[in-house]
Amino acid sequence: MTKKEKVSFVVAKLEELYPTTPIPLDHKDPYTLLIAVLLSAQCTDVRVNKITPLLFKLADNPYDMVKLSLEMIKEVIRPCGLSPMKSKGIHGLSHILIDKHNGQVPQSFEDLEELPAVGHKTASVVMSQAFGVPAFPVDTHIHRLLYRWSLTNGKNVVQTEKDAKRLFDEAIWNRLHLQIIFFGREYCPARGHIAETCPICSVVGRKSLFV
Repeated sequence: MTKKEKVSFVVAKLEELYPTTPIPLDHKDPYTLLIAVLLSAQCTDVRVNKITPLLFKLADNPYDMVKLSLEMIKEVIRPCGLSPMKSKGIHGLSHILIDKHNGQVPQSFEDLEELPAVGHKTASVVMSQAFGVPAFPVDTHIHRLLYRWSLTNGKNVVQTEKDAKRLFDEAIWNRLHLQIIFFGREYCPARGHIAETCPICSVVGRKSLFV
């Protein structure tokens, strides 16, 4: 199977399994999405979706968020982990949004990545899911699956993103990265994965998966 054939198979199978791609993190606007994505670092989407309603009841915009103390933010988001760093990031970026962007989430990678606690992956999620800009956010799950499918060499997420953008049509990036995440959770987990019964790995998986 050529790499082009593998790509075509993966796209077709994911479209078959996940014809709709709801955004996993609950939010109502770009700001609440940005905060939810920040909180999702090393935390499950399920847990984030339980915590954000509590936080957003107190503050769902940067103007109200900066009125909260760091301790209050930290206490609310504690179940998401890394609360000292995340609370500083939330408070700090809210100040910057007010001071530099009129309280609005900027629509550029450069401006987003200048915000505290916002890296390239977080910026990519916001750009794709809030603003519809083509992006291919690569987390550890997407990194793992593209490696298993022999579509990247697996060195790091930076290389995996480059490979994904090269292999897949830009028009489907935003939809595809969500489909891969859903597939990984349901069929292709990090542990307990059975390649022979996986709808994609059983067809395009690396030979080492079957050893």
